[in-house]
Formats: sequence, C-alpha cells, structure tokens
Amino acid sequence: MVNTSENTKSDGQAQPEWLERVAWNEQGLVPAITQSVDTQRVLTLAWMNRDALVATLDSGFATYWSRSRGKLWRKGESSGNVQRIVEVCLDCDNDAVLLRVEQVGGVACHTGRESCFFQVYDNGRWVTRDPVIVDPKDMYGLHE
Repeated sequence: MVNTSENTKSDGQAQPEWLERVAWNEQGLVPAITQSVDTQRVLTLAWMNRDALVATLDSGFATYWSRSRGKLWRKGESSGNVQRIVEVCLDCDNDAVLLRVEQVGGVACHTGRESCFFQVYDNGRWVTRDPVIVDPKDMYGLHE
C-alpha cells in the first residue's frame, strides 16, 4: 500500500499531487467500482471522498464515504465482510477509481450475495440471478 500519511495535511494546506489528480465531483466525491481479484466480478459501486481514498490506501482495506450517513465507513465494519485492497486504479478521465480487492467471506452485498449486481434484465423485467450466500440476519443480527 502507499504510505499517504506524510503527504496528507489536515490543516487545509495543498493536498499531494496524486490526490489532486482525481477529478472529484461537485460534492468532492468520486465513484469507486469494486472488483473481486478472485472472480473478476464487479462487487459494488460506492463513493469516496479524499479522506476515504487516503484511509483505503493507508489501511489496505476499502473505506468509502456513506452519503446517507454522512461519514466514512470501512466495508465490513458491521458484517465482517471486509475488502482487502490488492490494487487501486484511476480511469483515463481521472473521474472514477477501481478497487481490485480480496473479498473476505465472499459476500460484498448487504443482501448476503457475492455482488450487489445480482439483478439481471430479462425480457422486460429484473430477475434475481444470484443466491444468498449468507443470511443478512447472521451478518447484521438485529440491524437487518
């Protein structure tokens, strides 16, 4: 992982070049596509702000910005299904990141499936393709 702590300043000073190179949107966010290195499957799409990207690179685990909660969250902090970073890539327009991860536990979706993309368009309707691997009640207890 990249050591970012010596380059990041919390006092409002200039950010490091690698962080400024990201084309953050008006809300200071960038979409983060997460892909399994084992299955090559897209697991989820989430959002990152600068702090989330720095935390991801510093810790080696996927950390996102929760728009609904207005705070950082490390994937798996409630479920245990953490995403260990293998590689972080920036796209050609600098406006999306790809996290290539080892998905611990094999479940990335809060529904208990491998991927959040389990609904497939089929002849005018959305069909659920993937089975539930882990019952969400077992991951979240009373939270689900």
